[in-house]
Amino acid sequence: MGSSLLRGGNVYTSVDPFATAMLIIDGVVRWVGSDAGADVHQDSVDEIIELHGALVTPAFVDAHVHTTAYGLQITGLDLSHSMSSQDILLSIRTALATQARITASTDQSTDQSAARSTDDSAELIWGQGWDESAWTRRQFPTLSDLDAAAEGRPLYLSRVDAHSAFISTSMMDRVPGIRHMPGWDPQGYVTQQAHSAARAAAFAGLSQHQRRIAQDATLQLAASMGVASIHEMAGPTISSADDLRFLLDWTRQTVGVEVLGYWGALGEWETASELGALGCAGDLFVDGSLGSHTACLRQPYADVTTTGVHYIDVEAVTQHIIEGSLKDMQAGFHVIGDGALDIVTRAFSDAATTVDPAIIRKARHRLEHAEMLDEQHIALCSDLDIALSMQPLFDAVWGAPGGMYSTRVGSDRAREMNPFSKVTRAGVTLALGSDAPVTPLDPWASVRAAAFPHNPDSGISVRAAFAAHTRGGRRAARQDASEPGILREGVPATYAIWEVGELVVQAPDARLAAWSTDARSGTPGLPDLAPDAPAPQCLRTVRAGEIIYDSGAW
Repeated sequence: MGSSLLRGGNVYTSVDPFATAMLIIDGVVRWVGSDAGADVHQDSVDEIIELHGALVTPAFVDAHVHTTAYGLQITGLDLSHSMSSQDILLSIRTALATQARITASTDQSTDQSAARSTDDSAELIWGQGWDESAWTRRQFPTLSDLDAAAEGRPLYLSRVDAHSAFISTSMMDRVPGIRHMPGWDPQGYVTQQAHSAARAAAFAGLSQHQRRIAQDATLQLAASMGVASIHEMAGPTISSADDLRFLLDWTRQTVGVEVLGYWGALGEWETASELGALGCAGDLFVDGSLGSHTACLRQPYADVTTTGVHYIDVEAVTQHIIEGSLKDMQAGFHVIGDGALDIVTRAFSDAATTVDPAIIRKARHRLEHAEMLDEQHIALCSDLDIALSMQPLFDAVWGAPGGMYSTRVGSDRAREMNPFSKVTRAGVTLALGSDAPVTPLDPWASVRAAAFPHNPDSGISVRAAFAAHTRGGRRAARQDASEPGILREGVPATYAIWEVGELVVQAPDARLAAWSTDARSGTPGLPDLAPDAPAPQCLRTVRAGEIIYDSGAW
């Protein structure tokens, strides 16, 4: 692997707040310091990289990703910009017309039209990302509209939160019994069990070629954003065992973004072990989402007369926690509403009466999303060392006054959601991620959203948010001993190089002085994340000494 010396930049490390250089030997950081100190190493290394003022930081970890689904959105039918049902129908027709032109051109150039073995009418149309909360007219397409636009093909169009979808008649026909499941609507809008069954059938309809293209698109994008590790949230309803196996087997054999898998199924510990997952955790659904009215709330929604749904009861959650703790494997749950958080925290409390709390802490279980935490929920997470995997861009997209959260739960409850500051003050492990494709895989945007949420009282410092998107992800996956997510002597050289503007330090109280550029602060600076500041541009991403993305700057 050899050796390399980086110098002439800014190295973000607690070892030396004025560090400008770093020495790497055989994929391990061996020294961090000043350019003057680097001179003694320059004659003994294989490569010298002149940074020209660039910033070197630990690489990001995205603690919640759906690799295949995000890749399908990147490479296929992206509905995130649709502003009406007519936009969705037009997108379907446009995609089919484009596909027909490509197919005709390919057939003509290869003279293989007669040999085509795939029946176009059976090919699945997968779309992702529509969000009716932003529409002027919130009128859904009818089943006949969907069938006509899809030209009779099976159609699965996931809402942005992946908890409901539009499906065509041909898609319904692929799911035995769907018309009798909770959440089925005769006009093709499905939620709850009907949606889970439809999504599972849609995933089963993907070819290995489609999976590989989609997964590769996500991983390449992640590397280009300075992300060296992602946590894949798989499960029998959100994706499939085959999808996770395919992804993990492939990425273990290649040099690229590290993928750590979680299998979101109740009690399926043997399956998780066989797949190579870290536990039965991640998107193991206790409830659904606010956008689809399936998050479980204590009090009814503000816009409908329901408190949502919960899919697992306290007893089942308790047993799952006990099993995971005794196996020293991570248990974890998708949980959004305060009612669902009540279920999970009661279950942890009950489990701690059966299993030594020290054993529960050692397993370091985790909760995904946890948007409606209160003080008691946070205290229990602190006591039992439960990691919280949260997505700040949720607040950025839906947390504004009058936004989707306010519509769903009212402005008072919405204001108290995603309390990042309370989590960090309590000493709870906070790991940040995107939940891509729900929100984009964009770690600097996530850091900004955690530092400057719509409720300023919920914000944390940029430095704390950056740590949660690097070190926090490592700790949430129990990697912090071997891969701590920092740059210092003796750790894997997993880092990103950034072209940035001015480096700044956030003052302790942003109401008095938001930023400082005074080097005497003794605190390493990070990019200015103000809306009008230039966005950091990733120049290179390195994982354990191996380059996994390079912009061509060197």
